[in-house]
Amino acid sequence: MDLVKEMYRLVEAAEVKKIQLRAVGGLAVQVHNKKNHPLFIREFGDLDFAVAGKQRRELEAFMPEVGYSPHKQFNVLNGDQRQIYYHDETNMKIDIFVGDFEMCHKIPLETRLTAEPVTIPLAELLLSKVQIFELNHKDVMDIASLLLNVNTGRDDKETINLQILAQLCSQDWGLYKTTSINLNKVDETIKKEEMPLSPGEKELISSRIHEIIKTFDEMPKPLAWQLRDRIGTRVKWYIEVEEVRR
Repeated sequence: MDLVKEMYRLVEAAEVKKIQLRAVGGLAVQVHNKKNHPLFIREFGDLDFAVAGKQRRELEAFMPEVGYSPHKQFNVLNGDQRQIYYHDETNMKIDIFVGDFEMCHKIPLETRLTAEPVTIPLAELLLSKVQIFELNHKDVMDIASLLLNVNTGRDDKETINLQILAQLCSQDWGLYKTTSINLNKVDETIKKEEMPLSPGEKELISSRIHEIIKTFDEMPKPLAWQLRDRIGTRVKWYIEVEEVRR
């Protein structure tokens, strides 16, 4: 199955039904790899989406219509937050986040899903990657790809919206902390001599990382955030995520 074509097929079919289905994950990052840099091209094993919580029932009716069967036990227990489906012919898995993206940290999406036509908004797409407490190499490359291909700025149009990053990270110290740690990891990784990026590409990624860090330094920090910051990493600040088995 061509997962890129399938991603677009599902988003377009959902749009016909007026369902706000948007891609998340590695394939969503690949949508924005406008430079088509070979370093960031890889294979994908499944699809991830987000949908508005208010459209949960429409989604549950829609998925069988487009050839997917539900993971019944998982969806009964978790369906208001997350749902899993399998392609009827290939058994390919689809993971769908309902209302919010929630893994190691929660990222609200309910009112933001129309900012991009195919994927979740770029600020939230970046956060969905940097919120992973234990980054693997693919995650690092996805973050680097976004930061190479997409501008940072103060709106959503093909832009990582710094105002949204500041808003979400000023409300959630844990998200801020994991994001900051991981952006520094990406910065260190892309600067390595063996990394097949040009000096200009490395500098561009690094400058955007530093712009985000500066945004965090300058954002308003509520009292609850400041109190949590004093406690720091002595208390766990992220959720451990377990793999879902069929």
